[in-house]
Amino acid sequence: MKQNVESILTDYIRAVMSRATYTVFTEDGSTYGEIPGFENVTARTDTPEQCRHDLVESLEEWIFPRITRQLPVPEVDGIQLPVKEMM
Repeated sequence: MKQNVESILTDYIRAVMSRATYTVFTEDGSTYGEIPGFENVTARTDTPEQCRHDLVESLEEWIFPRITRQLPVPEVDGIQLPVKEMM
């Protein structure tokens, strides 16, 4: 059965987020998150939970302009976003 675009996008975001790395800074307790291989997809907030939330938003803000311009996004864990279908 063919997955719908929304389901593929959700799976893609989950796969990308599983690669996220986080650093908690002892001097102020803030958390920094980034996703290797996704330039400028970062977040720094007061809590790990908020950092993860902001990192997902940063990832979405990275993905959607690429899709609207029909630019490729990297395949992750065998998931390739069907850019043309999302248009």
